[in-house]
Amino acid sequence: MMQELPHSYSVNVTGQVDTNLTTSADGLPNIYVAPPLQFGGPGDQWSPEELLMAAVANCFVLSFKAIARASKVEWLSIDCESEGILEKSGRKMLFTKVITKAKLAISSGQNSEAAEKALKRAEETCLITNSMSAEASLKYEVIEH
Repeated sequence: MMQELPHSYSVNVTGQVDTNLTTSADGLPNIYVAPPLQFGGPGDQWSPEELLMAAVANCFVLSFKAIARASKVEWLSIDCESEGILEKSGRKMLFTKVITKAKLAISSGQNSEAAEKALKRAEETCLITNSMSAEASLKYEVIEH
């Protein structure tokens, strides 16, 4: 059951001059973070950019699951990829587009229109993309098995 709003989320990041960052939150395993390859990083740790796209994809899938459950949409599996386009705009670098690509598998004979509606609703309700200034779009495919 969802708690009353507002919610508060807190993480802690520590680092030294010659180390990657350690990201922690109460009760959760640590995540080790470094710059991505595109910024001269090692490419073997999560980066803030990848974590942001992970947040988008995870939020979309969790939103879909909640909507599907409430709408009684039956499905088998979902695969989601979120891609962010980072560009320079004036003096700032920012994500200008976020493209979420979802593949949803449903059983043969299930209502594909209801599944598509749930996917579209998940995009509309994803609090992560709703919190970003980037243009968000959804591409999806419903596959019957």
